[in-house]
Amino acid sequence: MRRVLTTQCIENRKRSKLWKNRFSVFRGLFLLVLLFSSGCASIRPPRGVRSQTILIETTGYCPCGKCCGWERSWIPPFRPVYSSGPLKGKPKRVGVTASGTKAKKGTIAADTRCYPFGTVMKIPGYGIGRVEDRGGAILGPARVDLFFESHSDALTWGRKKLSVQIWH
Repeated sequence: MRRVLTTQCIENRKRSKLWKNRFSVFRGLFLLVLLFSSGCASIRPPRGVRSQTILIETTGYCPCGKCCGWERSWIPPFRPVYSSGPLKGKPKRVGVTASGTKAKKGTIAADTRCYPFGTVMKIPGYGIGRVEDRGGAILGPARVDLFFESHSDALTWGRKKLSVQIWH
């Protein structure tokens, strides 16, 4: 009887270790997926290119109508339309940047005459991002907008002058 219990205990310990190992693997995979889906993790500065540091005024924006200048059309099918400017009333693709990519954490709006699409920037407190969008109020080399998922996060960021590292 004693031998059976010992064998049973050994089997239970093996099963327990197996489940712990499986849990560790799943937890590791989950963290990797979370890291790479967050946006900034997939953006890296180009190798072999020197960076420059510039003092830039940064502000936050999100996909809401207040930040991106769109409103719901009152004409069926009630799609989003531009709320002002030369495209007023024309259909607007919400969440799509000027470069055609989907806006996510790490998306930066800048004056593309100064920083072309694909320019990588490292912003203290925000992380590494890539210029993929433009903004009507974003003019000159000393101003960029940083994308946030929510309006409250964009407001919390506010307006900050920071030393930004840039790779052209």
